[in-house]
Amino acid sequence: MTGVAQPTPEQVRAAADVLKSAIDDHLAAVEARQGESDPAVFAAYDALAAAAEAYDELLYDAHDEVTPFEVPSSGNEETEYEGPTNPQAVTVLIRRDYVVKDLATLVDHARRADDEAGESEPPASPHDAGTETAAGAVAVLFDVYDPDEIAQRADELGLEPGDSTLWVSATEPSEPGEWLDAPFDDADPRSIIYRFETSTAYEDDLEVLERDLH
Repeated sequence: MTGVAQPTPEQVRAAADVLKSAIDDHLAAVEARQGESDPAVFAAYDALAAAAEAYDELLYDAHDEVTPFEVPSSGNEETEYEGPTNPQAVTVLIRRDYVVKDLATLVDHARRADDEAGESEPPASPHDAGTETAAGAVAVLFDVYDPDEIAQRADELGLEPGDSTLWVSATEPSEPGEWLDAPFDDADPRSIIYRFETSTAYEDDLEVLERDLH
């Protein structure tokens, strides 16, 4: 690397110490987790990712050596915000994936929720299937419960949470009913003001990273 100052051994070792501390902090945050989306865990994850990247770069520059782990990217770096500084309105887009883990439990909860709500008939669904099928049970549960409650009680309801993402994007003010026929057609990554994601893929890669470093 001609013309570029090489990192000193002290700098590399200091970066290693920061990484070790970040691993300890992340483990402590995970052990003290408050709910599935604890912001302290995600803050510790970001700090660990930054420390790992810094150490990897210094190690390569000083010793032409690499680490055996890679921190997953959320994809946020790929697209920079190009929206207005002072948007007139914002829109929130949320995607949460679930796997039907226990159909019997799902149907049982839907049947009881339907009875408690006093509905004589289940809400209309794409298959008009009532509470005896996964499609009908899911329709009933989302009709009776708030989506955030379903997210918190997913395991209890027979659902296994998958990946999730939340986008807060700049937009233009709209008239009532203007976009209801195609609510997601205008989603533009360049207008994202804030993005938050959860995925077990991140946790799996961090477990490998922690195992390799200890």
